[in-house]
Amino acid sequence: MNRILKHTLLPTLVATGLVGVNLVAAKPASANDQWIRDVGIGAATGLVTGAVTHDGSTISNVINGAGAGAAVHAASDGRNYHKGSDLLRDVGVGAAAGTVSGAITNHHHPVNNVINGAATGALINILGH
Repeated sequence: MNRILKHTLLPTLVATGLVGVNLVAAKPASANDQWIRDVGIGAATGLVTGAVTHDGSTISNVINGAGAGAAVHAASDGRNYHKGSDLLRDVGVGAAAGTVSGAITNHHHPVNNVINGAATGALINILGH
């Protein structure tokens, strides 16, 4: 009897525990779907700022903006999403993320990378309220 319980009950409990942990962990991630919006805003802002600064690398600008949008979203508090958020913080995080993503994509225009990221941070802050 003990052997039957070990082979039937224990695997069931382990499987139930794993499924329960995975479902509980997935719920908070789906609760805040604004990150897609922020990445989209960043990509669009990267496209526009690239055109304004006459920077011809469209793909790098879009990637740069999307990275900045993701970083600004990550820096915001998930429970109080952009409620009373700090504009300077979002601009700073966006500028830093623009610099880093420009270095990763080998985009050798650091000033344009900073402008792109800072504009993304400002726009996400303004539209987030």
